[in-house]
Amino acid sequence: MDLDIDFVRAQFPAFSEPSLKGQAFFENAGGSYTCAPVIRRLTRFYTQRKVQPYAPYEASRLGGEEMDEARARMAAILGVETDELSFGPSTTANTYVLAQAFRQWLKPGEAIVVTNQDHEANSGPWRRLAEEGIEVREWQVDPLTGHLDPQDLAVLLDEDVRLVCFPHCSNVVGEINPVVEITAMAHAAGAFVCVDGVSYAPHGLPDVGNLGPDIYLFSAYKTYGPHQGVMVIRRPLGELLPNQGHYFNGGTLYKRFTPAGPDHAQVAACAGIADYYDLLCDHHGGPASDPVERAAFVNGLFHAHETALLQPLLDAVKDRNAVRLLGPTRAERRAPTVALALNRPAAPVAAALARHGIMAGGGDFYAVRALSAQGIDPEQGVLRLSFTHYTSAAEVGRLIEALDQVL
Repeated sequence: MDLDIDFVRAQFPAFSEPSLKGQAFFENAGGSYTCAPVIRRLTRFYTQRKVQPYAPYEASRLGGEEMDEARARMAAILGVETDELSFGPSTTANTYVLAQAFRQWLKPGEAIVVTNQDHEANSGPWRRLAEEGIEVREWQVDPLTGHLDPQDLAVLLDEDVRLVCFPHCSNVVGEINPVVEITAMAHAAGAFVCVDGVSYAPHGLPDVGNLGPDIYLFSAYKTYGPHQGVMVIRRPLGELLPNQGHYFNGGTLYKRFTPAGPDHAQVAACAGIADYYDLLCDHHGGPASDPVERAAFVNGLFHAHETALLQPLLDAVKDRNAVRLLGPTRAERRAPTVALALNRPAAPVAAALARHGIMAGGGDFYAVRALSAQGIDPEQGVLRLSFTHYTSAAEVGRLIEALDQVL
């Protein structure tokens, strides 16, 4: 079954917003449009529930119930227990808190593995542990392709490694990394695994329980929701690490790594992401089974639609003179996040695209290490063209025509 793109776009107010008329959005990797179910929940919370939650009076009780609903439904989609999921202000902030917990838990001489393919959020906080005598080993990309080879990781693993951090896919390379294989390798060596799913989750919320990592992070504002970071920490690791929250919350798993009070309204609004998945599943005749299976059905629709739109774009740019496409040339192997290294600064090219009604970005996208590793000057940056399932074939056609004018 094909994705009903008209139905999909009807769920996003941005597509009927007069101020956005005639513009095609291709900077989704920086943050997606927000779906109507999320907006409705956020509006309802701010208008009807904006009180301290979990008190006995009705507005408070309902506010707390909506926050709990968001956690339960998102955890169910991700295939984990409800208290293994927590919310924070951003993935960067969540990773920083986790790094502080590992800072207390690790011993000098023990090691962690990071990559130079990551967004800085899943690299910088971990690298700072070197200040405490922790050995930081870098799993490096192929400088020509940006590929992370699992065999190169194997060389880095030994009995001293306690944690392996890597992205589900890079926000500039786009290649999808084999999480199950890499996680199994790390676990066999006695290490925990932290996966940055920020660039992958917008293209299908994953079954984290089946993938197997101990930590999985992504951003709700890139998966059609409010500005929150979503963090899964599986119970064995979550109970092992030192509590980073208030001491009296140490016995509650989802509070152990949220030292600040949560944004009540945005947490509650995250249930709208689950609402949206349910709308799509039911509209397309998906299974009336458990949330993981329903999400897998929706993810399949996303993948087929995105792959069909992505391949023409890749074909249009991969052989251009003075343009270097980062990552795989086949749509099946990557997310629709397409970074192009040019022979000039990328930001002015993005500005030129804007004059053609194309919203895109130029810069380093906090992937300075990944660009440098591939011989790209971060000061010049890359032109990034990113889309998701609500993008239409007509918009991709407009993008390709605009590229013909500015490249």
